[in-house]
Amino acid sequence: MTEPITVTQAPAPGNARITSRRRLSAIWIIPLLALLVGLAMLVHAWLSTGPEITVSFQSATGLEAGKTPVKYKDVVVGLVKAIDLSPDQSKVLVTIDLNNNAKNFTHADSRYWVVRPRIGTGGITGVDTLFSGAYIGVDIGRTNTTQNLFTGLETPPSVINGTPGKVFELHAADLGSLDIGSPVYYRHIQVGQLTSYHLDTDGRGVIVDIFVHAPYNRLVTGASHFWNASGLDLSLNAEGFKLQTQSIATLMAGGVAFDSAENADAQQPAAAHYELAQDRQTAMAPPDGEPQYFRLKFDNALRGLAPNAPVEFRGINIGKVLAVHIDSSPDLQHFPVLVDIQVFPRRMGGNAASTADHPGENLQEARHFLRVMVAHGLRAQARSGNLLTGQLFIAIDFFPDAPKAEFDMRANPMTLPTTGGGLDQAQDQITHIIGKLNQIPFDSIGRHLEVSLTELSQTMHQVNHDVLPEARGALHQTQQTLDNANSVLQPDSPLQQQLNQTLLEVQRSARSLRGLTDQLNAHPESLISGRAHDTSPEGAK
Repeated sequence: MTEPITVTQAPAPGNARITSRRRLSAIWIIPLLALLVGLAMLVHAWLSTGPEITVSFQSATGLEAGKTPVKYKDVVVGLVKAIDLSPDQSKVLVTIDLNNNAKNFTHADSRYWVVRPRIGTGGITGVDTLFSGAYIGVDIGRTNTTQNLFTGLETPPSVINGTPGKVFELHAADLGSLDIGSPVYYRHIQVGQLTSYHLDTDGRGVIVDIFVHAPYNRLVTGASHFWNASGLDLSLNAEGFKLQTQSIATLMAGGVAFDSAENADAQQPAAAHYELAQDRQTAMAPPDGEPQYFRLKFDNALRGLAPNAPVEFRGINIGKVLAVHIDSSPDLQHFPVLVDIQVFPRRMGGNAASTADHPGENLQEARHFLRVMVAHGLRAQARSGNLLTGQLFIAIDFFPDAPKAEFDMRANPMTLPTTGGGLDQAQDQITHIIGKLNQIPFDSIGRHLEVSLTELSQTMHQVNHDVLPEARGALHQTQQTLDNANSVLQPDSPLQQQLNQTLLEVQRSARSLRGLTDQLNAHPESLISGRAHDTSPEGAK
């Protein structure tokens, strides 16, 4: 608004002159100040606003546009701007406005995930979000390339970039019960965890990445051995049963353990990758070296023999069974069982170990040595390893009484001669015994036994009805006779008195006879001349 025009007349006579004057009103100062503040805020917002990125998740549970923050180490570095569905409606696209100082979170290897309460094998995480609500966690990347489209993680990473420690790569035949977050132990102390896993290039194994925290990462050297510590390790030896496990957590989440041999060099630098053995015994065993392959041919059935069954020499495990299959003769009248085995000569020591260390140089010598051992009775035999399950294993040993067998040194693979025995011999013996039992005329024996029992029954019937009554009468008469004899031999009976007198007379006669005998012994002449001092009866008076 402008001031009104005023017309003034000059005091001196002449023409009139019109003048105008414009002045800015004070009321315009406030809008101008508001405009300046708005421009300043716009410039500040433009300068403080960081890049905009989009992260895809499987679900938007707990997320809310305009409220859910993005945090790094519990520091807010951005805010969720919008939540939309992907064009194919298979995922959720979350648009995030990062702060101006969070440009490093656009690195291609940055990771995003939703922090919410979770219950897993590693415990309970995200409990604080029960009160503050879910938020998006971020881990800063390290590459130089940037991008604005990311795929969010469905589970939080076990290790954040920048954590002191080192990542090691393990190669295993299979994953077993391991999972992301499974603990890593050194002498029963947890020193790390499993961070990721994937199949190797040929798909025949698994690559497992573990992270060992500092300062324990220096314990991993070139002499370290790793093994799967999941589950229970039950063994039976001369000392009894042994049950071993790393911890209760390994029973549920699995685990990895490592250690070094007592005489190992602790200064060896860590290797690029390691083998993950199935158990501690396998991991800590000396290296096996190059294996040798042999073929065995059995004429009998081998039910219970399966791949991975042990191959033993004098009770020592020297290899395993690779395959079991059936062969046929040209006339299709014979179907032997072929068993392919893998043997590690180094486990046998001596010349066998030298052959394993220099296979190319000593191969011919080893074949000749093996031929000599076959000539001395070296044979392979299938034996029972468990009577309850019926599982078999291959035993290689010397059998001096075994029939002679040919050994072809040029065959590939070499074929070791086999022999029966063990369970087969027991079965043959049982079959022979059963055959002998089948030859026993049990029917004829049963018929004769039945006739004999019938005759015995008739005899017992006759005894009960004829013999026993007569015997009972004879016993009664005998009892009467004994009673009569007892009454006759009473002390006051005449017969008893006469018997006593007779005995007295016999006693006197015996004394007289003894006196006569003594006289004759002393004076035998008295038998002719009489007694020398014999007096008359009168003189005797």
